[in-house]
Amino acid sequence: MEPRSADAVRIGIDLGGTKIEGIALAGSVEVARIRIPTPRGDYEATIDAIAGLVRQLEAAVGQAEAGTGGRGIASPLSVGVGIPGAISPLTGVVKNANSTWLIGRPLQHDLSRRLDREVRVANDANCFAVSEAADGAAAGAAVVFGVIVGTGTGAGIVVNGHPVIGPNAIAGEWGHNPLPWPSADEAPGPECYCGRRGCIETFLSGPAFQRDGSSVSRYVNRMARALASVINVLDPDVIVLGGGMSNIDALYAEVPALWGEWVFGREATTPLVRAKHGDSSGVRGAAWLWPAPFNS
Repeated sequence: MEPRSADAVRIGIDLGGTKIEGIALAGSVEVARIRIPTPRGDYEATIDAIAGLVRQLEAAVGQAEAGTGGRGIASPLSVGVGIPGAISPLTGVVKNANSTWLIGRPLQHDLSRRLDREVRVANDANCFAVSEAADGAAAGAAVVFGVIVGTGTGAGIVVNGHPVIGPNAIAGEWGHNPLPWPSADEAPGPECYCGRRGCIETFLSGPAFQRDGSSVSRYVNRMARALASVINVLDPDVIVLGGGMSNIDALYAEVPALWGEWVFGREATTPLVRAKHGDSSGVRGAAWLWPAPFNS
């Protein structure tokens, strides 16, 4: 069954480790929002929970439309899902997921079958970047690098309104590159869950900040180096920060003041901005995975 077209209400689902959040958006306007616990460790229950959440959101949208004189929902709504991992282009199953019970499972296929429509699934950092590029802090920018620094460190890339996935579905995974230009006391760096040492995530995540004694000056310096390497490769029009660590106010003035030292040519006018939608960017971006007025 085909979901509604680009001008319809869209459903976004953010599948987290402890909660599943769903939202229905009419353009940029929130029509309904529901949050439920994640059935951790249980794949089939996770499918059931997402399907049930979609049905609840569709019912809420139908009630809202009926209340304004509409006729309710005549066709299924589009559904986008953000996950803490990626769908492998080679196998079609989930990989690189913090929610380990999803790994190796055909989540996109199973959700599409359960909901009787195409379901689009993307990495949650990509959803964050899409949200901020659509109607957030980076609205109107052609190339956006959206960074999430919280429990982990990830990012998404959006070009002309579309997320860049890559043939390996790892575009934007800057957190698992080594911290650039390390000092002697930073090498070889802490162990990372990916199996290597010295990854950016082991220096910039929230837990890493706490382990390091919560030194803001060291954190700012490391963020500046890490983002300078992104500017050297991608040269985005804007960099957006989200996640718990994005609440450090000093980042927005001090990081751009420093990163020119490592940017090729020593010139960088790239704006570094705080996410407009905060914790809601992931679920909003999942809804925006379907064509929308700004990029259709």
